[in-house]
Amino acid sequence: MIPFTDEELLEPVRRVIDKVRPSLALDGGDIDFITVKNGSVYVQLKGACIGCASSGSTLKYGVERQLRMDIHPEITVVNVPMGMEHDIDNL
Repeated sequence: MIPFTDEELLEPVRRVIDKVRPSLALDGGDIDFITVKNGSVYVQLKGACIGCASSGSTLKYGVERQLRMDIHPEITVVNVPMGMEHDIDNL
């Protein structure tokens, strides 16, 4: 169990997202941080990351790995499909 509230995670997660953003930009991609809910980080891959065959690996071994190293080993990342940003409760 993650020993932080979702609210406590917001700023640390933003910092990590900003840390990994330049790596995504090298390949023409980007990432938007949406929210944290129940210890899961909701993001949206953008640019060249949309539809890229490596986007799952980018989330798991790039974004999620960095969040786990910098914040807590149980954090998970969920990519929110375009147009579904306002439906987090239904994902």
